[in-house]
Amino acid sequence: MRSPLLSPRWIGIHLGILLVAAVCAAGTSWQFVRAFEPDREVITNPAEDLADAVPLDGLLEPGEYMHPDTFANTAVTVTGRYAPEDTLLVPRTQDGARGHDVILPLVTADGSAVTVARGWVPEGAQAPEVAGGEVSVTGWLLPPVSDGGFTPVATEEGTVERIATSLLVNEWDHPLYEGYVVLPEGDPATAGLTPVPPPEPPTGFTVNWRSLSYTVQWAMFGVSALVFWVLLMRRELADARTARNAEGAPSASEEAPEGDGQPAAAGS
Repeated sequence: MRSPLLSPRWIGIHLGILLVAAVCAAGTSWQFVRAFEPDREVITNPAEDLADAVPLDGLLEPGEYMHPDTFANTAVTVTGRYAPEDTLLVPRTQDGARGHDVILPLVTADGSAVTVARGWVPEGAQAPEVAGGEVSVTGWLLPPVSDGGFTPVATEEGTVERIATSLLVNEWDHPLYEGYVVLPEGDPATAGLTPVPPPEPPTGFTVNWRSLSYTVQWAMFGVSALVFWVLLMRRELADARTARNAEGAPSASEEAPEGDGQPAAAGS
């Protein structure tokens, strides 16, 4: 016997429930992603931020601790003179190729200096000299690179393990600003070098509780639809079973004994 759940009416119900479940699943997924997206206020374009660069000395003093969550990735401007004789190389692999970041101090008018990352050169290549004279540079301020939990025993002459003020104070005779400035592509000091990529936009977020509540609501709607579907099918099958049993039960006339139902008269 054909199942009652395969009737045209029920096929329409099945398709409708599947459509509702798909919509609820999509709504749940979308709201969940929105609930944990980075805040719109912190999503920035590093290249566009250069137009709003602020003077470095307005953010920090030489030797002052730079809190990564406060000043990291900030676009800054600095005016001073490069000290090319203090150029150092920092080992770094880029796209699988070994090479070095080229760094040097930019000495300001008061004698303090900020570390500037000019760009990257492959191993064995020489970095072009920077032009002399006073320059004003604009770039992104990055925090010192952490040691990763270890310190090498020694480094080659003219190189330093990482860009960190704690190491550079031993190499350069200047009071140093914390962190370092990455120059953008197009700056004259990056000529002949591979520019260091700009910093990634901030990824911090706070939970969007409204979207999270919508996530729960969409999920509840979807589950409710599936539960209603199952209960509806169970009731349909129960009704069909009851109807079959009623059709197969014997009628009252079939259950009565043969004859007129009167007791037989006593023999005369």
